[in-house]
Amino acid sequence: MLICAGGTGGGVYPALTVLNALDIDRDSVLWVGGRGGMEETLVTRLEIPYTSIPAAGVHGVGLRSLPGNIWKLIKGFFASSKIIRQFSPDVLLFTGGYVAFPMALAAVRKPSVLYVPDIEPGLALKALARFADQIALTTQTSKEYFPNPSKLSVTGYPVRPELRGWSHQEALKYFNFNPDLPTLTVAGGSKGARSINYALIEILPRLLEEMQVIHLTGHLDWDVIDAKTKNLPAEKAKRYQAFPYLHKMGAALAAADLIVSRAGASVLGEYPLFGIPAILVPYPHAWRYQKVNAAYLAYHGAAIILQDEDLQLGLYDQIHNLISDQEKLTQMSQAMSSLAEPEASQKIARLIREVAGEQDGGLPA
Repeated sequence: MLICAGGTGGGVYPALTVLNALDIDRDSVLWVGGRGGMEETLVTRLEIPYTSIPAAGVHGVGLRSLPGNIWKLIKGFFASSKIIRQFSPDVLLFTGGYVAFPMALAAVRKPSVLYVPDIEPGLALKALARFADQIALTTQTSKEYFPNPSKLSVTGYPVRPELRGWSHQEALKYFNFNPDLPTLTVAGGSKGARSINYALIEILPRLLEEMQVIHLTGHLDWDVIDAKTKNLPAEKAKRYQAFPYLHKMGAALAAADLIVSRAGASVLGEYPLFGIPAILVPYPHAWRYQKVNAAYLAYHGAAIILQDEDLQLGLYDQIHNLISDQEKLTQMSQAMSSLAEPEASQKIARLIREVAGEQDGGLPA
């Protein structure tokens, strides 16, 4: 089996989760990522065979960069063709990103499954959809973006198994938090979300008068946030825990009565699994993916959208009003939980087995 996924955690983590659900010999797997991609460290740490190909995006790229990026894609196609000849996979799994495009072209005659993490597919995913035998979707809403309904299956977003297993009480105990106080989790992703981090720090003393805060800053802002919060009064300091990165992310989600974050694809799977009401701040400097994801959760009554430009003036009121309204929080939590697809990884694994043409047991080596 060949997995082609890279670029962001929104594509890499679902692929890892599906691989775990397949439960096949790692020696029969090859992961292909982009050169210099964040996925290499994640994948090789798990002792999954890994290689990389040249790749680059062309959508929204300036004229100066376009020729170089096209040349990278051409080189990526020839590198992919060589990999396909040498590895000869029985089936391929794509989870999007421009790294998958040259591989899909090279493997056009091989059985393949495409998983679409975000609700709205980008240009690369729409192109990949033409080559895939089956397309797995996170939500029913995504069907409107694809012309061939016979290829489509709604599976949900595959949530990493290491996030599961935390109860609310166990998570609060992990952070040494008071079970009688509400808990807010603020998540900026692995790199962080500077506008969210800075807006939170401005209102943090007021928030800590009424709640506990878990703050996942990301690595880029950690030094600044750490310096700004070192001198909190003792009573408030014990209500605040900040981390540049948290390996026990499941605890941060299970402890939360409310979460503030961007609206990447993972919110469509992780927040429903934990039933967490959300204030979502779509990243403003990218294509529409996060806006569409946030709008989907808001439409179902599970989230409130706060625009990035409104953070400084609006974040405190949004948090305070929700945390103070238990009835509203309960309604949002129930709405979020209703969107959960806890068997998503198993559903995608079954699709892969079907496309690979196997009857029983693991995928062919």
